[in-house]
Amino acid sequence: MPALPAADVSGATVYAVDAAASNVAILVYRGGTLARLGHNHVMTSQSVQGSLWLHPALARSGFELSFPVDELVVDDPAARRAAGSEFPPEIPQADRDGTRRNMLRAEVLDGANYPTVKLRSVSLTGTQQAPSIITRITIKQISRDVTVPATVRIEGSRVTASGEFDIEQSAFGITPFSIGLGALTVQDRLRVKFRIVAVR
Repeated sequence: MPALPAADVSGATVYAVDAAASNVAILVYRGGTLARLGHNHVMTSQSVQGSLWLHPALARSGFELSFPVDELVVDDPAARRAAGSEFPPEIPQADRDGTRRNMLRAEVLDGANYPTVKLRSVSLTGTQQAPSIITRITIKQISRDVTVPATVRIEGSRVTASGEFDIEQSAFGITPFSIGLGALTVQDRLRVKFRIVAVR
């Protein structure tokens, strides 16, 4: 995959991400014939860093974002409630700890060797309020381009971008967790929901 050129922010308004106000939630779904014995999971990050830039010509707008793998929070009760009925909030702490260990294993996110997930815009089409963004996501040094629909709201010096999209773990060299010869697994598909707030 060819490298992206350096971002050109000339003529654009640049906004810095407000990590405390931003949130990324990764929804992980159970699978297999014994799925009823497992849990769906929610991994959340409130450690997003980076910047957005908005240009009068939408195609010249964009963003660069990243978040650290080892700061992902596993199954926060409030995040599970927000995710819906498939994510009941009562998850024992021991199960949360075990899920976190699995998440950071070499076969999954390999947090020891690849500490950061990176996202960068490739192209934007549509309107400034509802752009469709080709986004390059890099996990474990593997990059894939994913179409991300978003809703953008500008209020004074503050911009909020929100939306959701799916990715497949295997596309990034991740082996979904599986036990009992696949009787209990983690589905390959992940649902990613985001709300990024940035200020100028």
